Amino acid sequence: MKVAVSQLKSSSDKQVNLLKAKEYIKKAKDLGADFVLLPEMYMAFLHPKLGPSRYAEVAEPLDGPFVSALAECAKENQVYVICGIYESEPGESNRVYNTTVFLGRNGELLQSYHKTHLYDAFNYKESDSIIPGKVPQDIIETEFGKVGLMVCYEIRFPEISRRLAMKGADFLFIPAAWVDGVMKEEHWKTLLRARAIENTVYVFAADQIGNNFSGQSMIIDPMGVVKANAGEEETIILSEIDLERIKCVREKLPSVADRRVEFYDM
Repeated sequence: MKVAVSQLKSSSDKQVNLLKAKEYIKKAKDLGADFVLLPEMYMAFLHPKLGPSRYAEVAEPLDGPFVSALAECAKENQVYVICGIYESEPGESNRVYNTTVFLGRNGELLQSYHKTHLYDAFNYKESDSIIPGKVPQDIIETEFGKVGLMVCYEIRFPEISRRLAMKGADFLFIPAAWVDGVMKEEHWKTLLRARAIENTVYVFAADQIGNNFSGQSMIIDPMGVVKANAGEEETIILSEIDLERIKCVREKLPSVADRRVEFYDM
């Protein structure tokens, strides 16, 4: 099993972004990838100063041209594709969903997840333009193992990844648009490794780069070993994933199995 993480800069032009996504999916396939992860909100970069109505103008339904083209590309290349988009909501004139789509090798939509924990922090208010999701994360079954999705700010909430681990997740795919700033890169790298270590899962995190985003996309194994790091430029990072590594780590470090729920009164 090989996973490709694409660290990309998004523009305000959806068509330009779509063409780049298709290019990187093809590159990943040529490198032997089975999964291709793209960033959160990759559909378009929308500066907050443009106002919330701009989000509704850009957003599309799941059967719109952007996701349909990604699905066709997934089918052409016979790879799983995970990407962040803006999904329109009928009746909403300003706000949209921050949605992650998980597309199968034949282009089928296996899951669409609405980001539930919004980035209302560090003097930013994502909820001004984004509708919070109402449905919790669920597991996606693949021939390689069980996949869980989280999005960007959600890595600050360990309950989410633990819930996915308790549902049997082997891999966490995390599209992100991690805003840069003092200490932010350190938080990003530390939290990603923590989510991998405490749940003994592989973590694949694709961050946007450029604009006001920090990059540093990563692939981390269940023991917290960083298998690949994308740095500060547009690129693909790729790693061969050893499925036996999950079993081996869990035998040495059964932290999920050793939980004593009677002590966790939340």
